[in-house]
Amino acid sequence: MKSAKRFKSIVAMANARFSIKASAVILASSTLVSALLGIFRDRLLNSYYLDTYPTGIDAYTAAFTIPDFMFFILTSGALAVSFIPVFNQRLVTGNKKSAWELSSSLLNLMAFVTLVASILIIIFADPLVRYVVGPGLDEPGTILAINMMRVIAINPFLMSIATVLSSIQQAVGRFVFYALAPAVYNIGILIGIVFFTNGINIFGIQIFEGGIMGVAIGVVFGAILQLIISLIGLFGLGFDYEFKVNWKNHGFRSVLKLLPARSLDQGIDYVNTIVNTNLSSRMGAGAMRSFQQATALHQMPVNLIGVAISTAFFPKMTEDLGEGKEEEYNATFRAALRTIIWISLPVAVIAFFARGYVVSFIKNGGDSLIASVLATLVIAIFARSVFHIASRGFYARQDTKTPFIVSIVAVGLSTVLAIVFSIWGFGPEGLGYAQSIGALLEIVILLWILDRRSHHKIVSKSFRKGVVKMLISGAIAGAVAYSLTKFFPLRSTDVSILATLPKFLLISGLSFAAYIISGYFLDLPEVQPIVEKVRKVLFRNV
Repeated sequence: MKSAKRFKSIVAMANARFSIKASAVILASSTLVSALLGIFRDRLLNSYYLDTYPTGIDAYTAAFTIPDFMFFILTSGALAVSFIPVFNQRLVTGNKKSAWELSSSLLNLMAFVTLVASILIIIFADPLVRYVVGPGLDEPGTILAINMMRVIAINPFLMSIATVLSSIQQAVGRFVFYALAPAVYNIGILIGIVFFTNGINIFGIQIFEGGIMGVAIGVVFGAILQLIISLIGLFGLGFDYEFKVNWKNHGFRSVLKLLPARSLDQGIDYVNTIVNTNLSSRMGAGAMRSFQQATALHQMPVNLIGVAISTAFFPKMTEDLGEGKEEEYNATFRAALRTIIWISLPVAVIAFFARGYVVSFIKNGGDSLIASVLATLVIAIFARSVFHIASRGFYARQDTKTPFIVSIVAVGLSTVLAIVFSIWGFGPEGLGYAQSIGALLEIVILLWILDRRSHHKIVSKSFRKGVVKMLISGAIAGAVAYSLTKFFPLRSTDVSILATLPKFLLISGLSFAAYIISGYFLDLPEVQPIVEKVRKVLFRNV
């Protein structure tokens, strides 16, 4: 009884509503933890399979693609950005009954739709692997990919339920359990790598022999853990669940109107992934995994910066517009945009010059191909970080069509360039160039349209001056990072994290210091709180 009360007390504390800054810190911290777990996960996988069994690791990579595609197109971020503005409108006007009806209806509908999708993936896994995501795999790799895809196929169903539950928590500004979910997902995969690959034995009966298929089972186990964490996060929120779909609920119908455009937007973005998987499967054993690993590395800072910060600001933006406070909305959006640009710029610069060190974290001794592809994706690190707040600028206005149309243009260009670069023999690096060009075009168009709709109040003259100053500081940080990589080169003997991490931290730390110091002399307002904090710490007793 006491333990149950203690548990409820802990959950209640975790579900307290925090400020935007505190929420951003929580999300960024959890994303960092999840990223570190992801690095450890990939390091184990690459150590076990990239050199010794490249066909198997390529098959595992291909098996993920279609289940992930179905999750992204049906749920993922599409649900959150369509659901939260409508849900918050109900809460602001005090109509909680309608808000909970909306939540229950979405949960039930998404569970049904994704369950059907999971069953279809299981049925059609064979042609999906052979003709869509892995035409370049050899026959053993193809069979392995088909079997793993059928195991992972249940993930869209499990993760869609978890996403609806997490979106409810996000909508009311409760971020702790929402933030924990990705981390426990990675823990599940790690359990699969460490334990399930050795086989599963229950009461002396060997029900699974082991091997790389154990990783696929770990993926499903991670999705189950994520769902459990999302369920715990509902405690104390007053969620009144009903096992039905209320088609008459106006909020539910509003979300269904908004959802298709955003879902198609997500789907079109992921078409790029499918095209790249298809093309890289034809570039030799291990090429698919190498491109996927570089993409995953570039996505880590995007999640840490762009997703975390924009997610924390998004409820405030929807509330501002819901209450008719257009000027406050503009100020909130501009603050989020400047923050993301200011942080993502030096991260992209350092990722370029220190890419060899970064890759060594996920593979002992590094990998020249992964590092080469990562270099082509540094512009995408910056652009995709900005994209998350730029797109939410439209979603807060319940406009999902504009980002969708822009995505068609950007993804279409990326896809065409990927095919052309592949034909020209650019290899996996050509796929990376295509990604960066498309991502940069997308944010330029989105910000231009948003600025015009806000009567030039977002990308103002002072904003542009601030960005130019950030670019100058970024160039200085890049010069420092380049110089330090020459003083502390990555050697062939650096085959462990203990050998590479001190060098990477030194290069990153001094480069960031150069960025902040130059920003201080250029009078960037983002730097002032850091300088004041340092002054208080260093001169506290003076």
